[in-house]
Amino acid sequence: MTTTIAPVSPAHPAFDRVGALFDEYRVHYGQPPSLDVTRSWLHDQITAGRLSAVAALRADEVCGFVTVTVMPASLRLGTVWSIRDLFVPPRHRRGGVANALLRHVIGEARAAGALRVSLQTETDNVPALTLYAGLGFRPVTGLELLNLTLG
Repeated sequence: MTTTIAPVSPAHPAFDRVGALFDEYRVHYGQPPSLDVTRSWLHDQITAGRLSAVAALRADEVCGFVTVTVMPASLRLGTVWSIRDLFVPPRHRRGGVANALLRHVIGEARAAGALRVSLQTETDNVPALTLYAGLGFRPVTGLELLNLTLG
């Protein structure tokens, strides 16, 4: 079956289905389901330009998505792309969907002149780490991820 990779804006016919899959992704990571709030949040993030979304489509079904932010790389006076979310539901895994989504993002970032593409995942997510390593992603050493929780 052919997989089509397509940017998805709120005006795209698949946006509601991407929103539903995004809600499934959130539930997968322990958040309570909230389809309307999830779709509204995703709509707002894309409309404001803080996030872009790309979907993998097979026939009329959304088989996965990736979200990306583009950030300034001030020291090098360029940009870096950050993959924020990548999700393929279990029923579509092992079919090349995540690989196709990642290759699309990497190609778009390269075409836009980005300096790098970054992502993060849990240290025990072996399938994801294997996929990322196979595409050339490498761990970053010498940096610490720090957070300040607000609210």
